[in-house]
Amino acid sequence: MDVVVIGAGPTGLVLARELALGGARAVVVDRLTERIRQVKGGCLQPRTAELLDARGLLDAIEEQALERSAVGGHFAALPVPLDCTTWNTRHPYPIAVPQWKIEDVLADAAVALGVEVLRDHPVTAIEQDDTGVTVTAGGREFRAAYAVACDGAHSTVRHLLDLPFPGRPGTFRAVLADIRLTAVSDLVPTTAGHMSTMTRRDNGYFGMLVPVGDDEYRFTFGSTTEEEASETDDGVRRALTAVYGEGTVLGEVLTRSRFGDATRQLEHYRHGRILFAGDAAHIHPPWGAQGLNLGVQDAVNLGWKLAATTAGHAPADLLDTYQHERHPKAARVLHHTAAQRVLANPDTSEDVAALRDIFADLMRVPEANHYLSGMMSGLDVEGRVPDLDLVTDDGPTRLAELLRTGRGLLLDPTGTLEVPRGWSDRVDVVRVKSADDLAPMLLRPDAILCWSGDGSLTDALTSTFGQAA
Repeated sequence: MDVVVIGAGPTGLVLARELALGGARAVVVDRLTERIRQVKGGCLQPRTAELLDARGLLDAIEEQALERSAVGGHFAALPVPLDCTTWNTRHPYPIAVPQWKIEDVLADAAVALGVEVLRDHPVTAIEQDDTGVTVTAGGREFRAAYAVACDGAHSTVRHLLDLPFPGRPGTFRAVLADIRLTAVSDLVPTTAGHMSTMTRRDNGYFGMLVPVGDDEYRFTFGSTTEEEASETDDGVRRALTAVYGEGTVLGEVLTRSRFGDATRQLEHYRHGRILFAGDAAHIHPPWGAQGLNLGVQDAVNLGWKLAATTAGHAPADLLDTYQHERHPKAARVLHHTAAQRVLANPDTSEDVAALRDIFADLMRVPEANHYLSGMMSGLDVEGRVPDLDLVTDDGPTRLAELLRTGRGLLLDPTGTLEVPRGWSDRVDVVRVKSADDLAPMLLRPDAILCWSGDGSLTDALTSTFGQAA
């Protein structure tokens, strides 16, 4: 076995599939006996949508999408949508999909490539030496070259290794419940929209109802008083009535969980042969629907690098670039969600209310909105190449369709470039017919540009994909 992936959430499943695309043998172990059918984490940001599109996974996920207005994302629930159309993307709007339905698609896709997903396998021990890692899960021992902990905010692996998780505790606790209603008032929305129009505050509570079909809703709520909101049936009913009136009647609580706004991040994502991704590596306030997306983007960044490392042809420092590239991204999310925690506080002072007004005015300035939309969507990642319309000898296509294999990609508009034989097992070359202004491009498997015609192609291949075979 090359890699044991610990955790069968979106991060772990995407990582396992990326590893399989790269030729690595991976197994996923998860403590749960079955997937939790909860809507939580059900928003795909534009950059995540691009990456899933590049792997041919987005269509199946979009088939499960909830009805939602074609409106941009938000920053601190301020009433100015973020405009991602300025970033040249085919997916400018967040896509609302229940997390468990996303996981269903990702699990099927991983299994189709030979990944084994083992449930009811809680990890109880993990040890490493110079040659590999031994993971004890579900009473079995798994030996692999590497292990990756994708096991969530309360990561068992992180605790077993006794790793510090620096940051700060949360300032509030709130409740997320999937519920069924038997009657609704005029205050209840019929479709999802911009968060600023969905959030209500009344009678000592803040709340947000999002319709998810079949008279079911995702209800997020918390207390605006010193008394903490309760996730019991009575607690849900009290909050529902307080925010949406007596005409909104609770029929059934389907699932329930609590969440907070703690902010923490591992200092190092790699500890020898054990790596961390997703919530196991970083947690933050849930503003702007960042968590699932940050984890999936971790996985796509790490997957091809770890597969190349286990295959033995990766540059010596390739695996360390995962830390260098992804740690700052999560740190930035922790930073801006901390700012949003202040701006979006449901119990604001007059000073914060004034700050919200000024900030909303700034968001109406196109340049400021462009900056924030790129940051919140992930589209501002360095080296990102948009999903170009291309024409090859086989006809029209898109860049995303050429990235399905998870290999490196050399786009050649000149008709003269060749990938040297020693890299042909890792890099595809595609001749494209295009306008004269398209330069040759060498892309990593995660759709990041690493060469555009300047300097030596051989040097770029070597620094990204390792020595020639």
